[in-house]
Amino acid sequence: MKKMIIHGGQRLSGSVNIGGAKNSTVALIPAAILADTPVKFDMVPDILDVHNLMLILESMNVHSRFVDGVLTIDPTEIVEAPMPSRAIKSLRASYYFMGALLGRFGRATLTFPGGDNIGPRPIDQHIKAFKALGAEVEDSHGTVRITTGEAGLHGARIFLDVVSVGATINTILAAVKANGLTTIENAAKEPEIIDIATFLNNMGAHVRGAGTDVIRIEGVPVLRATNVHTIIPDRIEAGTYLAMAAAMGDGVEIHNIIPEHLESFTAKLIEMGVDLQIGEDSAYVGPSKNLKAIQVKTLPFPGFATDLQQPITPLLLMAKGSSVIVDTIYPQRLKHVPELKKMGAKIRPEKDMIIVDHTDHLTGATVDAGEIRAGAALMIAALMADGTTTITSAENILRGYGSIVEKLTALNADVKIEDTDRVEEL
Repeated sequence: MKKMIIHGGQRLSGSVNIGGAKNSTVALIPAAILADTPVKFDMVPDILDVHNLMLILESMNVHSRFVDGVLTIDPTEIVEAPMPSRAIKSLRASYYFMGALLGRFGRATLTFPGGDNIGPRPIDQHIKAFKALGAEVEDSHGTVRITTGEAGLHGARIFLDVVSVGATINTILAAVKANGLTTIENAAKEPEIIDIATFLNNMGAHVRGAGTDVIRIEGVPVLRATNVHTIIPDRIEAGTYLAMAAAMGDGVEIHNIIPEHLESFTAKLIEMGVDLQIGEDSAYVGPSKNLKAIQVKTLPFPGFATDLQQPITPLLLMAKGSSVIVDTIYPQRLKHVPELKKMGAKIRPEKDMIIVDHTDHLTGATVDAGEIRAGAALMIAALMADGTTTITSAENILRGYGSIVEKLTALNADVKIEDTDRVEEL
């Protein structure tokens, strides 16, 4: 168990570089086992989820090496083996091994994925897609077994009942080597899906339509990597630092962003009155004054990302009036609310909404990061607060934000991570 200790009140200034997208990375690593050659990823974030995925790879005799943001994976000697349940249960994105193993071997066995507890996130659409491709699926006591007959997987038309990033990616991974044409209708459009498709296509896959609601995959027998795949910048990390800079910044530059991926978020910052100047691949946030209350409604991309409703919440506390958040993706994403109240935040859940009232000041307290983005909200609130805040379960923050202490310290924050063995301070 780790804790993050923040001495609040320090104004932030300087610049920060955004790392590779977590939500791409956790799908690309399982996707790598589909390759018939070693693969190499650049701009990989140094987060706990990456190291857990590397443990899972090692259990299948897939060797990997992670140095200075470059991850090399060699799946050429892969073997079928039980995967470590602790690593599998620690992150929900391990469910991408279902599609990847199905595509590689025609079968897969996994314990039910773990990760953040932010309400029900069923895998029924994943299973529906696997069955349409010709697989048989058995779910028994949290273990999912997927098998195919001698004919293997075949192309199919699949209509997803709900827009699901996970089901869209898993279907692509299973179908990329299947016989024939697979069509995914009502597919998710997130930039991370385009990133996965780009990686696969560069190895010889035929994936068309990524980024639209209809994706077509013509199966191929072999996938060979011939170049390094650079992961797209993390739009959620970028949004988190944008909100942080607006709340506590005296002038912060945020580099390595794709502004088009952040339009729904930056539009809300501008609506609030944040001093925001957006360049080709960077943004500058000036000191914020006289912020206005807004309404936020999370939606599938290109709408406002559910992963950013918690990071923007501390900033909303500064706005005059009452802001309203409606999370249509994960309505139970509320773990930050009681913790922020411990710090003096005027915030409350009401029916299917979160009401955020103007709060003059926050006070440091001991709070718990129940999941990644709740932890990000508490981190920003701690920077805003008077006194010292201790965030327990800080390993959840480390799951999603690479080099967090280094980046915050470079912006003039007073932050350290502690665990039972040692203190890591910069």
